[in-house]
Amino acid sequence: MNDAYTKPLPANSALIVIDTQNDFTLADAPASIPGTQKVVPAIKAVLDMYRSAGRPIFHIVRLYKKDGSNVDACRRTLLEQGASIARPGTEGAEIVTELKPDIGIRLDAAVLLEGEPQRIGNQEWVLYKPRWSAFHKTSLDTLLERLNVSTVVMTGCNFPNCPRATIYDASNRDMRVVVITDAMSGLYDRGLQELRNIGVELREVKDVTGWLASPGRA
Repeated sequence: MNDAYTKPLPANSALIVIDTQNDFTLADAPASIPGTQKVVPAIKAVLDMYRSAGRPIFHIVRLYKKDGSNVDACRRTLLEQGASIARPGTEGAEIVTELKPDIGIRLDAAVLLEGEPQRIGNQEWVLYKPRWSAFHKTSLDTLLERLNVSTVVMTGCNFPNCPRATIYDASNRDMRVVVITDAMSGLYDRGLQELRNIGVELREVKDVTGWLASPGRA
């Protein structure tokens, strides 16, 4: 991709990891998303590259209160009827262990639900999002601007919902966007073409190391 306005810039990039929590990822979890556990090794590979490069990483998570008061309208009844999905303080809400920078790290639900970022590494944070997009009522915009990030690299769960909403919101902000296709669940051919149509660059994990080391910069 050579378009001057959409070409991703690795030196100004941040990695976004969407909803890779136990309740959505593990095969036997209550809200398991098909294919998500399978892409965990690929997501970990990209995380390791970004950690080694010292580039920013944001884990975006859902936290569903027991009473359903902060849940999307389409899921609120389910929570009100007693479903326990990504409930604050539970193991199901935790980021998959393999993807944490340290296995001892746990989500601080009180901080996250207040809209504050939780720092879990040198250049690594967790943010809670109340709806599909990682930009909706979060500080992601502000944090990316502060870090001089113009390119977001997307991985995680589950393309038709939260990743897609985040990608389009990034595009609305004139950000440059990369999707790591083998590190995201729920992708399908028409969706991939639609991403190409809005200037998103599609890459595989094997392409990331060389790209991240290239001198591209704003």
